[in-house]
Amino acid sequence: MTYIQISGARFNYRLDGSAGAPWVVLSNSLGTNLAMWDAQASALNEKFRVLRYDSRGHGRSDVTPGPYTIAGLGRDVIGLLDALQIPIAHYCGLSIGGLIGQWLGINAPKRFKSLTLCNTAARIGTTDAWNTRIAAVREGGMVAIASGVVARWFTEDFAKRAPETMEATRQMLLHSAPEGYVATCAALRDEDLRDAIARVSLPTVVISGSKDTSTTAVDGQFIAGKIPGAEYLELDAAHLSNIEAAGPFTAALLKFLEQQEAK
Repeated sequence: MTYIQISGARFNYRLDGSAGAPWVVLSNSLGTNLAMWDAQASALNEKFRVLRYDSRGHGRSDVTPGPYTIAGLGRDVIGLLDALQIPIAHYCGLSIGGLIGQWLGINAPKRFKSLTLCNTAARIGTTDAWNTRIAAVREGGMVAIASGVVARWFTEDFAKRAPETMEATRQMLLHSAPEGYVATCAALRDEDLRDAIARVSLPTVVISGSKDTSTTAVDGQFIAGKIPGAEYLELDAAHLSNIEAAGPFTAALLKFLEQQEAK
């Protein structure tokens, strides 16, 4: 575990890959931590320098008082880059990580070479749905929502094929700090980038899951349609497509990043 102090909080992060290689930042989804990217990091580290981190309120990073905002979570990423003296990087984020990526593309484009926006939307969920989830966690803790959330993360077929993976991700969620989870839910509840993402000019690929009911393929297609020149890829998976469809996901990510480096 490696920690760094930025923006009033201590962040847990991990570096993989060779010094001097192009940088890639991987940003986790709601209720997970940097371990969700294990498969991608092990494949990327041969050609890239990979920075993973636990987002504010998640994993081993500090749980600061909420509510959080997408802008604040985006500034955390810039703070990490500054503290680690990373002038420019590729960015890949899933779910809320993808929403943070959209904000970065709008507000800090000079710090990034490309965006990979995975299983995300420019507006995720509804105000009522987030308020209901916040209330459930405040009343019953993480266990109150765990079964429903994990069921949306993966398809039933994957759950049968990979019970150990299902349980590992369930434990990741259960060990999330309720205060950090609720504060992050508020950030999702309050953000809407559906108009603003048209200003993103970075090379972008949008990856969706055909069976994702949280951030649907239609949501991903909307983003790809709004960002000029964006590519779109749909995988046979639910919400955590980087885990359920790890092989094709990682291959597509690596291909896209290599293409950007070759330009």
